Amino acid sequence: MKVNWQGVYPAISTQFNADGSINFASNTRMLEQLITDGINGIIALGTIGENASLSAEEKRAFLKHTVETVAGRIPVIAGCTENTAQLAIQYVQDVEAIGVDGVMLLPAVVYRGTDREVLTHYQMVARATKLPIMIYNNPVSYGVDINLEMTATLANEPNIVAIKESTTDTRRLTELQSRFGDRFTLFCGVDDIALESLLLGATGWISGLTNVFPRESVTLYKLARAGRIEEAREIYRWFMPLLRLDTIPTLVQCIKLAEQLAGRGSEQVRMPRMTLIGDERAYVEKVVGEAMASRIDLSKYNLD
Repeated sequence: MKVNWQGVYPAISTQFNADGSINFASNTRMLEQLITDGINGIIALGTIGENASLSAEEKRAFLKHTVETVAGRIPVIAGCTENTAQLAIQYVQDVEAIGVDGVMLLPAVVYRGTDREVLTHYQMVARATKLPIMIYNNPVSYGVDINLEMTATLANEPNIVAIKESTTDTRRLTELQSRFGDRFTLFCGVDDIALESLLLGATGWISGLTNVFPRESVTLYKLARAGRIEEAREIYRWFMPLLRLDTIPTLVQCIKLAEQLAGRGSEQVRMPRMTLIGDERAYVEKVVGEAMASRIDLSKYNLD
């Protein structure tokens, strides 16, 4: 599949059984629901997918199952967060053989590399595969900013085609477009600046909360892209308390609990994460409950 780098791409969760094993049946149900709800693609084994908590064998088994379930209906982009370039190269070659459509590539996050080291990591991995690659730039979480000068170097790699921009600074989107034109497709990677990012030229949105409310997410995206700003604001204001859950250290637990409360999945996570308790849990329950009780009638927007 040639990836259409546009639209709403949920960063899907990895569903687990109570004993910690992967629940493939639950993953199938969630994928089918998301496709029915109109999402444009998925990111598998990103942060929300608890990539670093899975073994190498589990990652490949999960991606194989995901590719087979999706069956070419939408693009499947595999997150790649390996601690060495050699491991990342093996990973991208394996997932290419499995049949994923692209890779979202992170730096080696256990070590905060220099600019030269990070660039070399990206170059080595990009040259080891024919898959299209999305740069995941998240200096807030990973301590490495793939800045404009580094991006200029990576522009020489023909299969590095997209950027998930997660600096939290919307000015970076304008800077990237001013410097590189349409060389890279830009995705918003921070939920609570999604509308701003789309209005500034991002053509896609990678999100955790879109797993819970995909129809609202797709509608927000379509309204923003159509320039129907007042209508987009209405959904965005309703959505904002939920979107904030994607920007805190316990985002995975928050999103998986929200999935469970919405009847879409389970809150089961793997260590080192633990399910939420106390005030944190009560807050997520409150926010999701209020959102469920005040859902907007999306049919009024006449987008179909």
